[in-house]
Amino acid sequence: MKKLILIAALTLVNLSITKAQSQLNINLAESTVEWIGEKVTGSHSGNVTLKSAHFIMGDEHIEGGEFVMDMNSIKCTDIENPEYAGKLESHLKDNDFFGTENYPTARFSFAKVIFDGTSYLITGKMNIKGISQEITFPAQFHTEKGHLIADAVVKIDRTKHDIKYGSGAFFDDLGDSMILDDFTLNIHLVTE
Repeated sequence: MKKLILIAALTLVNLSITKAQSQLNINLAESTVEWIGEKVTGSHSGNVTLKSAHFIMGDEHIEGGEFVMDMNSIKCTDIENPEYAGKLESHLKDNDFFGTENYPTARFSFAKVIFDGTSYLITGKMNIKGISQEITFPAQFHTEKGHLIADAVVKIDRTKHDIKYGSGAFFDDLGDSMILDDFTLNIHLVTE
């Protein structure tokens, strides 16, 4: 009998926790993901569109979420010549980099959210090219005109996702052609 009461109590607790959470969908048109890749002689930047995204809201703060990027949408915005920009975009889509024919999306799924009363520390799995790696980054949330807005700067080591092209960690004598292993995502998410 005690076991039945305990199971019933735990079920009620789980139901109340589930009911306390709600999904907040992200406005894909208002949200942005900017990428920055650096090499020895400079950098390139651009954007990638979101395919889907949402937060899981608890009683008082964000408790989870996920965003999915459409890797075939990757654009270079810092090269003014459309032909040269197109060449870089094609190279980023091929197997040297993101292999978008086989891996059309990249996904980040929240695993743990720490809220200290003013700021968030988010840990989760970043899946690129079918390889998941745990990353942790700080994020800032605020409300504007009734919408929850999140901003984060995320550093990703591309070599952990089997993107080794031009990496000094894997190839010698690259000189000025060396590309840094870390790239940056500047993420700006706006709820619907």
